[in-house]
Amino acid sequence: MLRLDDLTLFTRTAELGSLSAAARELDISPAVASAGLKRLEQQLQVRLILRSTRSLRLTPEGEQFLAHARSALHSLESGRQALAGGKAAISGVLQIAAPSDFGRNVLLPWLDQFQQAHPQLSLRLLLSDHVADLFRQPVDIALRYGEPEDSSLVALPVAAGNRRVVCAAPAYFAHHGQPRQPEELRGHNCLLYMLGGRVHDRWSFVRGGESQALTVSGDRVSDDADVVRRWAVAGQGVVYKSWLDVAADVEAGRLQVALADYRGEATPLNLICAHRDQLSKPVHLLREFLQQRCAELLARVPWA
Repeated sequence: MLRLDDLTLFTRTAELGSLSAAARELDISPAVASAGLKRLEQQLQVRLILRSTRSLRLTPEGEQFLAHARSALHSLESGRQALAGGKAAISGVLQIAAPSDFGRNVLLPWLDQFQQAHPQLSLRLLLSDHVADLFRQPVDIALRYGEPEDSSLVALPVAAGNRRVVCAAPAYFAHHGQPRQPEELRGHNCLLYMLGGRVHDRWSFVRGGESQALTVSGDRVSDDADVVRRWAVAGQGVVYKSWLDVAADVEAGRLQVALADYRGEATPLNLICAHRDQLSKPVHLLREFLQQRCAELLARVPWA
């Protein structure tokens, strides 16, 4: 029978990329860790990890088994929480991946509030505009804009009504004028971001049931959406951003919305996970909490 501690050791080794790092985290000696990994491989009769003095990588069999090991561990944790019922405070570690701009400027203070309400819960937050691999990275859930490309992932809506808006600093509009229709954006310095190696320079709008899209350009591009927002606040140009990302800047007067009578591209925020058994009580509570906070921002949208 497979041992729970061996499964835990294997998953943490794969996530950390180091057997010694996993041993330190689990508070066991390298020799015990090496024996545990060897024991697991012998029971499965396959090689899971290839190791050298300088590197470590999963074998194809190890890649395949990793998803099953994670699923088993999550299932056991869900069972433990189910036995605990609603009487006990939620606890454990919740690992979250989120986009850079939303994560730094919106999610961080919300997570402070959530953790204050649940002080026994530990959080691990990964911020990046690169899409997290939920099967390989040490992540329980991810918050992402748009629907997942992988249909095998579980997606739960958090802010289905979110959209992009065109905005810039008041000083920029005072100097360059404010566009009254989308075509005028071609005469503005549009600040662009990259995702998956592609520059998002195609901006789309809807008004009166008619859709239109145009290609824009500018002198600044970044693969970090937070950098693009900061450029806009500094008066460097126009951005096409998620309302959730810029709502605080608009309400504080740092950014001003243009083309408010046009509806920007739909940008729903979803909670994504690899398996339904990862939808633990902490995840459900966090989703409900985030839905409420996002609804408060969406109640103040500038579009019709």
